[in-house]
Amino acid sequence: MLRTRNAEAGRTVSHAVRLEGVSKVYGRGAGAAQALRGVSIALPHRSFTAVMGPSGSGKSTLLQIAAGLDRPTGGRAWIGPVDLSKLSQTRLTELRRDRVGFVFQAFNLLPSLTVEQNVTLPLRLAGRRADRRLVAEVLGRVGLTERRRQRPAELSGGQQQRVALARGLITRPEVLFADEPTGALDLRTSREVLGLFRGLVDSLGQTVVMVTHDPVAASYADAVLFLADGRIVDQLDRPTAEAVAERMTALTGAEEVA
Repeated sequence: MLRTRNAEAGRTVSHAVRLEGVSKVYGRGAGAAQALRGVSIALPHRSFTAVMGPSGSGKSTLLQIAAGLDRPTGGRAWIGPVDLSKLSQTRLTELRRDRVGFVFQAFNLLPSLTVEQNVTLPLRLAGRRADRRLVAEVLGRVGLTERRRQRPAELSGGQQQRVALARGLITRPEVLFADEPTGALDLRTSREVLGLFRGLVDSLGQTVVMVTHDPVAASYADAVLFLADGRIVDQLDRPTAEAVAERMTALTGAEEVA
């Protein structure tokens, strides 16, 4: 049965993702750019969190640091009980491979591989054998059972994103990070994919953190965090698309005035 590691562990750690006083500076001297400024967040297990903000507000940097793809200039980040600042680059790579899932706007599928081969690629790269029952369950959950032997060129954009989602789930990750996962999809397909994300949280206890610019996408989350100028400036619980759009309009207007 497809269960997240958090569900199996009984959620003995209070938060799935935690950042404490995280800052990030790119470059040095006069050309330095501060992407994050003392960000602290604690995201609970079995939650769906959307991250929004104007362009350049630090959304993707926050996701990259939370997922162990980048290191902060200051502060610390945890996934479950693991303090990422204490891990070597090799251990970080292992953690991302074994305990974290990723879905991006670009599907990043290998055109020469079938759907099933693309989904199981993370396991093969790790030298692990794919459990056929798990593979079948993951493909069934994203509606690709009948497409398992097809190649990406034979699929629609929405189906390709479903393959990417299944690939992100195959290791049963503690946290699934998504960066603009519906950015390349039409409205109907976007809603189908977002419904899959919502279902993962509600039925499997998956933890999802999603960066998006779309108020409709954010409305599928349990909570929305708003960034501006590298800081968390607002949070909206039980969001609606209208309320999210209103907050984003206010933030964008404030930045333009500044």
